[in-house]
Amino acid sequence: MFGRAGLVLGAGTMEALSRTRIAMFGLGGVGGWCAESLVRTGVRRLTLVDPDLVCASNINRQLMATSATVGRSKAEALAERLREINPDFEPDVHLLFYDASTAGEFDFSGYDYVIDAIDSLDSKVLLIRNALSSPGTTLFSSMGAALRSDPFQVRRDEFRKVAGDGLARALRRRFRESGGIPERRFTCVWSPERRAVAAPPADGEAKNVKGSIVHTTAVFGFALASLVVEDVERKTQDGCDIVSRMVT
Repeated sequence: MFGRAGLVLGAGTMEALSRTRIAMFGLGGVGGWCAESLVRTGVRRLTLVDPDLVCASNINRQLMATSATVGRSKAEALAERLREINPDFEPDVHLLFYDASTAGEFDFSGYDYVIDAIDSLDSKVLLIRNALSSPGTTLFSSMGAALRSDPFQVRRDEFRKVAGDGLARALRRRFRESGGIPERRFTCVWSPERRAVAAPPADGEAKNVKGSIVHTTAVFGFALASLVVEDVERKTQDGCDIVSRMVT
């Protein structure tokens, strides 16, 4: 099933990926694609956290959103799809909103990686702080993917180096208001693209809703998955190098 990935990454990395534990927060236009990319690359242990139901407006960009899944839980619909890809996939589904009342349900010391793909500012601040407080856990975070249409501008940087992103700017402000920007560094996926709103919201749409398009949001998700795979590969190779020196 994962032979083609193994030809790129090697047997050691594939074995490590199958044992890697990842918590995925937010399963929208970014998180769903990230989750599928990880599972198609051999990850079996993935915690899926999202309280929302699929709605028709999700269909343009969210992986699990189809005409058949409207009204279903996003997390459960995604878990079902991922089990169809790999019957050995072991999802841990949480239908909840991450905030101060639910944060205690997650012990981040039990995860190798936490992926932040949520856009609620208060929840994002709390998640980042809590994940970074676990020394053995690596956090990767998505900045704003809405109002971007050029996938060739998507990039990665340490959070302090992200410039021109409204979500990152709001995060910095909220961090400063609540104790300061975290000292521990973390990597973000983001885009400097600035695109004007093309049309006002349609009747019935909230005025604060921002447009988004799948070929960009998916690239954000794939980039987050790539950061995990790259890091697992690096750690595996470092371990092999140590063993090799010891044998020599």
